[in-house]
Amino acid sequence: MNIGISTFVWVSPFSTASFDVLRKVKDIGYDVVEIAVEYRDLIDWAALKRICRDLALNITVSGAFGMDRDISSERPEIRANGLSYIIDCLEIASELESPVFGGPLYSAVGKTRLVSEAQKRQERQWCLENLHQAARRAEALGVTLALEPLNRFETDMVNTVDQAIELVDEVGSERLKILLDTFHSNIEEKNIPKSITKLGGRLVHVQANENDRGTPGTGHLDWIGICDALRAIGYRGSLVIETFGEPSKELARAASIWRPLAASADELAEEGFAFLKKTF
Repeated sequence: MNIGISTFVWVSPFSTASFDVLRKVKDIGYDVVEIAVEYRDLIDWAALKRICRDLALNITVSGAFGMDRDISSERPEIRANGLSYIIDCLEIASELESPVFGGPLYSAVGKTRLVSEAQKRQERQWCLENLHQAARRAEALGVTLALEPLNRFETDMVNTVDQAIELVDEVGSERLKILLDTFHSNIEEKNIPKSITKLGGRLVHVQANENDRGTPGTGHLDWIGICDALRAIGYRGSLVIETFGEPSKELARAASIWRPLAASADELAEEGFAFLKKTF
């Protein structure tokens, strides 16, 4: 399995001015850098691809789903903007030769409400309509959409593996799979290794995060069980650390990041890599 790390660990939003992070990622020993696309116009994509190729770094692409990128919104212009953003990111992923574009595709991060069953059904229908369109574009580009369940404090739509499977299977596209983030799973799943086994071939990407989003290996997650389950299903994707060193105000609010999660981003990256390399 390839081991990767997200640009979110060091900076938000990632931009051309942040390209020094790429050398850090390589020097530590990572195989993959995950590019978080908050604002596409901040990044010189041709230069990014060239630098990563020179460094022999593979790329994966992840999204940032603010309230204006919600494909299940009541407002049609927001749904349209969310779909446009997903398609833009799929095209970026294709250009960068990323096998996946991942994130909570279905809604906005931080959208948590108690709503009626009728409203839930309507929002789910809007979500499905847009996921069908996004999946068709993914099929044309040869990139896999990776839908990520979030914990109950960050979304009210998809919290568990079971909910993600139901949504993905309803769309029924080979280019719509599931991303598992172990931080969210620690809150929502009874048993993370069993949830991995249930996902089987639907699992296309893993964000390997500690229970508090700090350095992997310093908390209470069952990493050996997770490793065994991934091997049992024949997982061949990446393991990517995604935590937030200097989140923007919007990101900090959505993900409830109120304190430093390690002594420094560099320390988290170095120690996290050493732990994942040893364990996996």
